[in-house]
Amino acid sequence: MTVIVVALLALAVLGLLALVHRWLWVRLVRDTTRPGGLPRRAGTALAFVLPLTAVAALVAGRAGAPFRLQQAVAWPGFMWLAVLLYLTLAMLVGEVARAVWLRRVTPRAAPAPVPVPASASAHASTPASAPVDPTTEPDPPAPAPAADPATATAPEPAFDAAVLTRRRFVARTVGGAAAAAALATVGYGTYGVLRGPRVKRVRVPLAKLPRAAHGFRIAVVSDVHLGPILGSAHTRRVVDAVNGTQPDLIAVVGDLVDGSVPDLGRAAEPLRDLRARHGSFFVTGNHEYFSGAEQWVEHVRELGMQPLENARRALPYFDLAGVNDVAGESEGHGPDFRAALGDRDRSRTAVLLAHQPIVIHDAVRHGVDLQLSGHTHGGQLWPGNHLAELANPTVAGLERYGDTQLYVSRGAGAWGPPVRVGAPSDITVVELASYQA
Repeated sequence: MTVIVVALLALAVLGLLALVHRWLWVRLVRDTTRPGGLPRRAGTALAFVLPLTAVAALVAGRAGAPFRLQQAVAWPGFMWLAVLLYLTLAMLVGEVARAVWLRRVTPRAAPAPVPVPASASAHASTPASAPVDPTTEPDPPAPAPAADPATATAPEPAFDAAVLTRRRFVARTVGGAAAAAALATVGYGTYGVLRGPRVKRVRVPLAKLPRAAHGFRIAVVSDVHLGPILGSAHTRRVVDAVNGTQPDLIAVVGDLVDGSVPDLGRAAEPLRDLRARHGSFFVTGNHEYFSGAEQWVEHVRELGMQPLENARRALPYFDLAGVNDVAGESEGHGPDFRAALGDRDRSRTAVLLAHQPIVIHDAVRHGVDLQLSGHTHGGQLWPGNHLAELANPTVAGLERYGDTQLYVSRGAGAWGPPVRVGAPSDITVVELASYQA
């Protein structure tokens, strides 16, 4: 049953994409170019090639395609998805402008002359003083003089040509403005990802935290998403940014990778250089379970991080716990709060690492003081934040649920298009504060 639902959903999405591409082709290609010309042929070809490349980028990894092929289709395919989003939004606004503009500039056709009956013409040409005999037929009208073939010209379709020219001009102007806005938005969003995450600082007071732990700094790293696009250079930017904060502890809260250890082991290599006084810890995200979670857990251990698989570490000032992501339930390795938190001393502060914010209610039941999560990307591409709000209790930032506080990072990378709009990437330094200080 689930397979059928997924298949129907996939068909619905593909159908919607086909309709959107058809509409964009009409507005951006058909309405702006002349039939049979090179621009129209090129635009039509792109209208087929770009969506096919996007679909290839989405399915290549899951289909087990060679990593080189994944890299080849990822950049054009994922970037087109980002451009498609903002081009569609811009063209929807452009539809309004187009309708108003055309209504103002398109001239109205002159009313056609009303034909006058022959009898009426005859009566009109008869003098009022002359009586008309109703039994006689009026004289036939004189034939019009024959046109001289040398001077005769075909009537010019001036109105139709003018309307066509104006419509094409409006279509080109609106389409060009929409394309420029979409490309500028995606270009700026791409720059924001490729320059690396910015450091954000948040102070979190905790009631049970001892005075000696006041000012303890946890660097929260989530959603790096190493894959066909973001590689070792991005990892190096993340590591340098984290080490630059001089944290006491580093928490990597899932979705580190989008691919297997053989494909991405080299891209993750700079993680060996992470430095913190109390070490680096890791919990799985849903994308690890798409990429071989067991192999990645072992590999991050080799890189110097300590995986917390439904486990807890007693640190000098508080307990640090971690649970597997809920996506692991399909493999029998889902979150186990009892194993991670069941037998702990509740007089001590508990900090929980959990990839998805949706487990916050389990954290509240187990007396967690602070949960650190990621997963949402803050929506990544506006207006995606509104969709993320439907599926997550908190999309980004710090919120309180009962006696438990939840902090959600926007993430240090990007999934799919290496683009962020309205949700800049970040590494968050969470500074713990004691009420006793």
